[in-house]
Amino acid sequence: MAVRPIETDVTKTSIKKLPENLTGVISTEDLHVYYGDFEAIKGVSLEFPKNQITALIGPSGSAKSTYLRSLNRMNDEIKGAKVTGKILYKGRDINASDVDVYSVRKQIGMVFQRPNPFSKSIYENIAFALKRHGIKDKNVLDEAVETSLKQAALWDQVKDRLHESAIGMSGGQQQRLCIARAIALKPDVLLLDEPASALDPISTAQVEETLLELKENYSIVIVPHNMQQASRISDYTAFFHLGNVLEYDETRTVFTRPAIQATEDYVSGHYG
Repeated sequence: MAVRPIETDVTKTSIKKLPENLTGVISTEDLHVYYGDFEAIKGVSLEFPKNQITALIGPSGSAKSTYLRSLNRMNDEIKGAKVTGKILYKGRDINASDVDVYSVRKQIGMVFQRPNPFSKSIYENIAFALKRHGIKDKNVLDEAVETSLKQAALWDQVKDRLHESAIGMSGGQQQRLCIARAIALKPDVLLLDEPASALDPISTAQVEETLLELKENYSIVIVPHNMQQASRISDYTAFFHLGNVLEYDETRTVFTRPAIQATEDYVSGHYG
């Protein structure tokens, strides 16, 4: 199979705004991320639709995960990182210095690449964050735990062992528990960074089915495990390369009728 270098001339980008029938939930304007002198994200402006799944795809090193982490200020945790530009959520720039980062993360939850359950019971994995936010009523906690586990398609599998350690769960169950933990705080937006990369195909399919159901209530932005996953579950896709977004459109368009050669090269495997 012949390969050719990806075209990186960003003047050829084709980034579409959301159609009028869709409402944006979170967006960035001229977002830059620096690690010391290295510019990882180079002025990205994107708007994500409400109650849709948006996939961020691109070659390794294209800064997809860096951009994703910016959306709920996770790059603040990295020494030497600097983020400039706007991250707009509910009309406010949440990248501003006076914003409470922890309040941001309550509204914009995140699930990481590898399952990271707490060394606590299944119940406490979900109840812990709720308790930290002041919820003490056991009936309220019980209902929140049950609701979150049901939304993550896990309740029927664990309802009889809620007080057993989460560490004994399978990898797929642990990842869905992490999703349940993230949505227990009822965020508007759910960010997922390759949530199925450590899972077997059956567990991956279960996580994908869960995400498709969750988009009824949540707006989801995901760095998928591979392009096939993006094509299966996402409504919109943004193609990243070297910290730029080269194309952003409906997923079926990106995969079947891309606007630029660079996207065509990437989704067809003809890149090097």
